[in-house]
Amino acid sequence: MINPFKKYKVDHFFFRSFSLFIILVLGCTVWASYRISSAELAKTTSYYQQQLLDELNSEISARLITIEQISLSTSRDNELLTLLAGKQDKYDRYRQSKSVEQALANLTYSIPLIQGIDLYMKEPWRTDTRSYIQFKDVSEVTEQVWYDALQNNDFAWSREHTVRSFQGDVPVISFIRQLVYDDSYIGTLVIHVKAANIGAMLAGQNGTANRMMIDAAGRQLLTIGEVPSESELSEWVSGNVGQSGTAQIDSAHGRKDTLLVYSKLSDSNWMLVEVTPWQQITAGSIRLAEVIGLIGIAAVLLALILTHLLSRQFTRPIKQLVEAMGSYSVTGKKTELPFDYENEFGYLFAGYRKQNERIEALYLSLRERHEQQRKAEIEALQANINPHFLYNTLDQLNWMAIASGQHEMSRILELMGRMFRIGLSNGEPFITIEDEMTHISCYLEIQQLRWGSGLEYTLTASPALRKLYIPKMLLQPFVENSVVHGFNARSSGWIGIRIEREGERLIITIEDDGSGLLRKVEEEPRRKTGGYGIRNVRERIAAYFGDPYGAELSARAEGGTCVTIVLPLVAERPEAVRDGKGG
Repeated sequence: MINPFKKYKVDHFFFRSFSLFIILVLGCTVWASYRISSAELAKTTSYYQQQLLDELNSEISARLITIEQISLSTSRDNELLTLLAGKQDKYDRYRQSKSVEQALANLTYSIPLIQGIDLYMKEPWRTDTRSYIQFKDVSEVTEQVWYDALQNNDFAWSREHTVRSFQGDVPVISFIRQLVYDDSYIGTLVIHVKAANIGAMLAGQNGTANRMMIDAAGRQLLTIGEVPSESELSEWVSGNVGQSGTAQIDSAHGRKDTLLVYSKLSDSNWMLVEVTPWQQITAGSIRLAEVIGLIGIAAVLLALILTHLLSRQFTRPIKQLVEAMGSYSVTGKKTELPFDYENEFGYLFAGYRKQNERIEALYLSLRERHEQQRKAEIEALQANINPHFLYNTLDQLNWMAIASGQHEMSRILELMGRMFRIGLSNGEPFITIEDEMTHISCYLEIQQLRWGSGLEYTLTASPALRKLYIPKMLLQPFVENSVVHGFNARSSGWIGIRIEREGERLIITIEDDGSGLLRKVEEEPRRKTGGYGIRNVRERIAAYFGDPYGAELSARAEGGTCVTIVLPLVAERPEAVRDGKGG
């Protein structure tokens, strides 16, 4: 055997020997760093993904459980069950169908998450195709995409699908519940939830995650990004019984190349799953291995001591970052990282601090949102109490007036009650002309009771026009202006209201024989009645319809004031107004 010390030059031998030794050490270092860092990154990634998924699941569950509770309470409504059972005559069924439709519509308007509600029943009433509430024949149930989900269940969530609306096809996920009355199936209640809202919550802040919501049977209800198919997940779903955790699934080549982080709450029937390609998790480890490899190649030309010092300088900030990540808690004590790094590690530390700030901001935002939601619910409940309190008070005053023999006062209170009910009109900004004329008739009758026989008025509108819609409280400010200012210091007066159609426009004319516009300008106003009300009417007409519609005041040739209001013909209550989007 030839002794290498004798055959080769010393410098070449030592250079080649140490080069081979450093390459071997470098290879072992790269391999160990890759395995350890990839394992730590996978552990850290799954940990933070688990925390985020749990928060998202809690938020989504709060919304969807609310939908389930609404469905359950609605399914127990006696009026709904009586309607579906079909035990009344046609008139009662029609009256109850309208009441049920209004109740379901109120749910849709009060909860923005709900896109619409379908009610499958025998002999359904025909509804407007643009309405959010649809009555459908029960025979159509088998044709729906969610029918298979009800085969072994009384209620279930459907996978994402589209429903038609006046806005076009809208993606939704639906909660379906079978309705039973006297142990007999009588219909199906379907509540459509906007998939875009749930999808935005599922996507999170950055919107680049690969997540899905699946039910207990493994059906994908909603997906975001690139996720495995149901067949690839079938084996994992059948063996998964835990509440939350992580798992790896095999690819088509037999490698475990996908990390699954899943979250399931005990009171929910679905599970949130985040899918992360293993290549994405180990990308940082690969980059780290490449850096170490380059450093190792340079270390062949440098002394081992320099290599040792450099390796320590590179591993120290990584250990600090891993330690800080392992001990991080939103509400706990935080490990401070050094601020004197100005290289890539400084960017990494700054990015980690920014990530922690975003997590804390998200945590505070969720707390603030929860508090705002709680306050909004309390205010909504209070808003429902006030009108009932007002109606009950007027009713009590009416009975007191009757008991005291104050018949005129009783009539005034009765008329005021009718005016308040029409004025509130369940929050609807548009009412029929018939209701508006009833409202102004009540006001003028109250004035007649105060004036005696001195006040006369006429109301003219054809039956066809009375069915059209106009913004509510449109006439009262002008009529009040005539009574308060036009008939000031007088004992008699006349007011004429005429509603006519002129082509595709609605012309409303209000006339009086009062003092006219000139006297109102010259007199010092004793109250602000009419100024704000008239301005409010003009601003509402401009907001709802724009030009060339509006209200104009002019002087009558025979004395008095003439108000001309020009509006478009509105045959149905505008949908956009009911959705809170303007007129």
